[in-house]
Amino acid sequence: MAKVGFIGLGIMGAPMAENLQRGGHKLYLHDQKNPPAALIDGGATVCTSGAEVAKRADIIIIMVPDTPHVEAVLFAEKGVAEGLTAGKIVIDMSSISPIATKGFAKKINALGCEYLDAPVSGGEVGAKAASLTIMVGGSEGAFNDAKALFELMGKNITLVGGNGDGQTTKVANQIIVALNIQAVAEALLFASKAGADPARVRQALMGGFAASRILEVHGERMVKRTFNPGFRIELHQKDLNLALQGAKALGVSLPNTAVAQELMNSCAANGLSGLDHSALCRAIEIMSNHEIAKA
Repeated sequence: MAKVGFIGLGIMGAPMAENLQRGGHKLYLHDQKNPPAALIDGGATVCTSGAEVAKRADIIIIMVPDTPHVEAVLFAEKGVAEGLTAGKIVIDMSSISPIATKGFAKKINALGCEYLDAPVSGGEVGAKAASLTIMVGGSEGAFNDAKALFELMGKNITLVGGNGDGQTTKVANQIIVALNIQAVAEALLFASKAGADPARVRQALMGGFAASRILEVHGERMVKRTFNPGFRIELHQKDLNLALQGAKALGVSLPNTAVAQELMNSCAANGLSGLDHSALCRAIEIMSNHEIAKA
C-alpha cells in the first residue's frame, strides 16, 4: 500500500482518486472544495494544504485545469514544494504547457524528487472506468515506481520520453480529437440538412471506414443533444491554445487546428463554454441555421 496524495478532485480527479482507493492505497487529499464524501468514508485523510499533502504522502498526484493552477499547487505559499523531502515523486496528470512542465520538473528535481508529467485522455467515462490513456514524460525509474498506480487508473500507459514529452503527446491528442469532433459535426449536419435521419446515418457510418470513438460517443451526443460536460469546451480551448502557441514557437502551421479553435471560440461567445466539447457542433449549427437534431 502506497501513501498517495491527490490534489484536484473535479470531474476527472475524483473518480481517479476513487480507483486508487479501491486499489488499497492510503489517500491524502486537498482541493478547493470539500473532497467527495465517498473518499473520506473510504478512509482518505483531508489535508489543509499542498504542503501537508507532500509531507504525508510518498507520491503526490496533481489533477487541475491549467498551467497557472499547477504552478500554484507546486510553488505558491504552502504549496507542494514546501512539503517535499528527497525521494518523493510528483506526478502532474493535468493537461498543461510542455514548456512550463520542463521548468517545473527542474525545480522539483532540484529538491531531490522525481517529476512525471502524465496527462490523460478518455474523459469522465474513462476516469470512472479506469480505462484512461496515460501519456508519461520523465525518468524510466520514476515511471516504473508509479506504474502500479497508473494501472489502477488507465489501460494504455506509455512512457513517451523525458519531462514535457507527456504533455506534448497530450497536445497532439487534443488536436486529433478536436478535428474529429469538427468532422463528425459537419458530416451529421450535412446529412440532417439533406433530410436524412442523423441517428441512422451515424449508425451506418459506424460500420465503415469513417468509424471512430468520436463518432460513436460524441456523434451520439450531437444526435441526442446531451452536452452535459465530460470534458468542457473551455478546457479544450485551453489545450488548442497550447497547440497553436507551440506551433508558433516551432515555426509550423496547424491550419485546421486554428479553425477548430475558432469554432470553440464561437461556442464560448455564445455562452456555451461550460458544455461538453462535443457541443462544438453548435458553432456550425449556428452558422448554418440548422440543428443536427432537436432536443
